[in-house]
Formats: sequence, structure tokens, C-alpha cells
Amino acid sequence: MSQTSQLPPLVRALDSASEWFGRTLAWLIILMMLIQFAIVLLRYVFSVNSVFMQELVMYMHAAVFMLGAAYTLRHDGHVRVDIFYRKMAPRRQALINLCGIVFLLMPVMIFIIASSLGYVSNSWRILESSPDYGGIPAVFLLKTLIPLFALFMIIQGAIELVRNAYILTGRIVPPSADTEHLEERV
Repeated sequence: MSQTSQLPPLVRALDSASEWFGRTLAWLIILMMLIQFAIVLLRYVFSVNSVFMQELVMYMHAAVFMLGAAYTLRHDGHVRVDIFYRKMAPRRQALINLCGIVFLLMPVMIFIIASSLGYVSNSWRILESSPDYGGIPAVFLLKTLIPLFALFMIIQGAIELVRNAYILTGRIVPPSADTEHLEERV
């Protein structure tokens, strides 16, 4: 039985949605590369420059990083100084993860939302557009990625909170747990 299938139904649904969204968002990278190739081709072969296309690559790049962060968290791909962590038993790792989520991730994400709402709402109020002629007339959409990033991270953080609580209490076994770690106590 997979780890996800043992989670409560709402958490399982959110986790599946996060997985689907991350995989779907990854296709944006291919589109971004094709547009970047077209920009280079247009500039160096045809001496044509497109501010709109350059900004489009920037918008897609921002979307991949900001909206893909929750997917990265789901797959434990975030940066971690794991000198001690990787040698710990899975239940101790779960405890460290719980503390990180509660005392670091959630407060920082709440702060990001609280501090960015005025910035984003002002951008929406004036329908802020590119300062460059021919640029994308939707800077307000780009700025909206900031609170969306934090919201997605909070949702994924809550999923990871439940997952790690289940690991800590022994309700699910982490996929990386081998038999010697299963015997260890926290």
C-alpha cells in the first residue's frame, strides 16, 4: 500500500492535485525552451527582437519556480543541510520535518502572504503593465504569483505535516525506511 493511500481522503486528494499540478507545470519548461530558441533564432538570424517573447519567457520561468516549489517540497527536493538528517531514523526525520514545517515554513509563508497582499492588490488596482514598449500588459498577474506561491506552500506544508505526523506515530512507513531503521525508536 502506498504512503499516499494511507492519508485521510482530503489530504490524499490535495496531495494528488499537487502531484498533477507539478507534473503539468513541468511541461511549461519545454514551451519556455522553445520560445527561448525562437527568440535567439529571430534575433541572430532575422535581426528581429521581441520584448513580448522575452517577457513571456520571464513570466513562465517565474511560474515554474514559484508554483513548482510546492511540488518540490512534496518530493523532498528542497535544499537541506543534511549532515545529520540523512543518518537519522525515519521517525526522527519526521519529527525534524514537523518542527521545520510548524516553526519555519508556515510562519514564513504567512509572512509572505501578509506582506505581499498590498503590493499585489495595488498592481491589480492599476492593472500594472510592462514598462517596456511591446511588453506584456499584465505585470499584475506576475506579481500574483507571490501570494499564490505562499498559498501552495502552505497547502503542501499541511499535507507534509499530516504525512510526517503519520510517520511519527507509525501509521505509515516512509518509502526510504529499511528494516534496520524500522526497529529504531525516536
